[in-house]
Amino acid sequence: MPRGDKSAYTDKQKRQAEHIEESERERGASEGTAERIAWATVNKQDGGGKRSGSARKATKKVARKTTAKKASASKATAKKVAKKTAAKKTPAKKAATRKTAAKKAVKKARAKVPAKKAAAGKATQKSASRSTAAKKAAKTRAAKKAVRKTAAKKAARTRASS
Repeated sequence: MPRGDKSAYTDKQKRQAEHIEESERERGASEGTAERIAWATVNKQDGGGKRSGSARKATKKVARKTTAKKASASKATAKKVAKKTAAKKTPAKKAATRKTAAKKAVKKARAKVPAKKAAAGKATQKSASRSTAAKKAAKTRAAKKAVRKTAAKKAARTRASS
């Protein structure tokens, strides 16, 4: 079958293409453009020519089987996804669970550790609920504070010795 042959199309498809071509011509499209648009529209609507031939019958049966398999497979995956999402907790619940776990761990640590280390435990509890950027910023501030403190001590010693 040469390219552009319309023998695989049904009479209905040919009438549809003719009607679309006429309306495109009325809108001001050239004859070639109108014809191209018409057949492209028919192909998009119907997936090509519908007239059956010996090769076409075999492919239709295979196509039906594969679409049935795809449909059953997609249903199974949809069920799996639904089960997984139902089993998962929401992010808010997860965060709350993490916070309570952190609090319990801190309480246990306080019971075993003296007061100074308990204060460090509070800092750990706060950092558990922070983002990594906030944790990094807090760590940097603490490091700078320590540097200033040692510098102040050194300056005080220098003043005292002179």
